[in-house]
Amino acid sequence: MPTNYLDQPLSAYLAAAAARTPAPGGGSVTALVGALATTMASMAANFTIGSEKFNAVESQIRTDLDLLEAARRKFLDLMHRDIEAYSTVSAAYKLPKATPAEKAARDASVQSALSEAMLVPLKASKVAIDVLEVTSELAAIANPNLLSDVAVAAILAEAAVAASRVNVEVNLKSSSNPALIASTRHDLDDADRLAARLKSLALDTIRSRAR
Repeated sequence: MPTNYLDQPLSAYLAAAAARTPAPGGGSVTALVGALATTMASMAANFTIGSEKFNAVESQIRTDLDLLEAARRKFLDLMHRDIEAYSTVSAAYKLPKATPAEKAARDASVQSALSEAMLVPLKASKVAIDVLEVTSELAAIANPNLLSDVAVAAILAEAAVAASRVNVEVNLKSSSNPALIASTRHDLDDADRLAARLKSLALDTIRSRAR
């Protein structure tokens, strides 16, 4: 059973990620980056609510906070799920392949495990897009003293989308399903474009407010 680092100090997770061990790896670390993005956006939101100066946007900010907290929970879950997914893929590759029947069974298990493993970074990418949508909104209405934190959130969230693509592509290289490869790459292209647009929107808004 893979170690659940959510129950351990951050230092233990970082040490394990840096060690000569296969997991936690890039997919799990990507989810951590996404979780960190939510923290900076949430901090900006928390410094906005409760102030008479921002009464007009308080309701929307509270909605954004709820969305960010939900995203953070999803990212934390994905941090561990990626470790579990790697374990499943690794186990599939270790199945016997001495006979044609064993090889066929192993190949099927590998393809199934790879498809499941791709779901984790794909989900991380979608959650990161959700965070980018919130940050682009916060850039326009949050306490201006926290705009640099909103910018950090947007930058980290876009990085999570880009890193998720890398993790998906690694698994796609071993896929034997052309239709899955084509549809997944189409989805990745869409996510890249949307993430870039949302990050630019957030940063442009922040720059205009900071003048």
